[in-house]
Amino acid sequence: MDDVSRTFTIGELARRTGLAVKTIRFYSDEGLLPPTDRTPSGYRLYDARSLARLELIRTLRELGLGLAEITQVLASETTVPRLAARHVAALDEQIHRLRLRRAVLRAVVKRESELEEVKLMNKLASMSDDERARLVDEFWTEMTEGLEVDSGFYDRMRSAKPTLPDDPSPEQVEAWVEFAELIQDPAYRQAVRSMSERHAEVRAAGINPQPLPVHQEKLHSWADRAQALRDAGTPPSSKAAQKLAGELERAAVGLTRPELADRIEQHNDARAERYWQLLGIMNGWPPIPSRADGMAYLVSALRG
Repeated sequence: MDDVSRTFTIGELARRTGLAVKTIRFYSDEGLLPPTDRTPSGYRLYDARSLARLELIRTLRELGLGLAEITQVLASETTVPRLAARHVAALDEQIHRLRLRRAVLRAVVKRESELEEVKLMNKLASMSDDERARLVDEFWTEMTEGLEVDSGFYDRMRSAKPTLPDDPSPEQVEAWVEFAELIQDPAYRQAVRSMSERHAEVRAAGINPQPLPVHQEKLHSWADRAQALRDAGTPPSSKAAQKLAGELERAAVGLTRPELADRIEQHNDARAERYWQLLGIMNGWPPIPSRADGMAYLVSALRG
């Protein structure tokens, strides 16, 4: 007798499929695998279609579908692709959470974090991109509330949002934790608010609120050259440093050296620079070099 026309006991199904007898019996009791016949002694029998049905049930169970969902599929109340799409979405979310958890644990190992920091890191890492963006929006709203500032400039500042990838590195998780701590630090918030107030004041007076009336790339070039002098141990009063200060003075027409020094110093906050470096780490931007020390050296050279 071929397999198409023959019948099988639960034991034979178990041998053919590798499933336990009690598992097959459970599926049968739950109505997923109704017997096609019974022996004179009352033992359940199953045909070739039952065997195929059992293989389908096993496959769907291995994919994570519940008994109720499998019942719907077998009763043609839904389709496998529809259920699969639902499970893919759920698995994607679960994988995302597991990746974040792994990154947090790696960061904990790297930082040798204590319990309170572990709690904070886990809480911050679990936030969504929308929640992270909301923190940034709230920060810049407080920094400019009630002030007549250059809306275009501050919109650009506000538009840069932290976005962690689906599989963040420990460095990106650490960057987000440090970033969140930074924008919630009262001292830093006060410093940025004071900058915004000065920005509004000089703008109201018709003065360019930027630190120097030169292109940003040029200012960065001066800062990098100043950093090189500083790293070489060259004092700000040296001929080379004073030559650099003279270039600055000639480029910033109408500003004296003390005025230039004051402007640069007002805008030269290492924490503000760190703000952008952390955003760069989270968002996968090219590394942002540190220029705070170079700017401080320029200030000393201008006052030298």
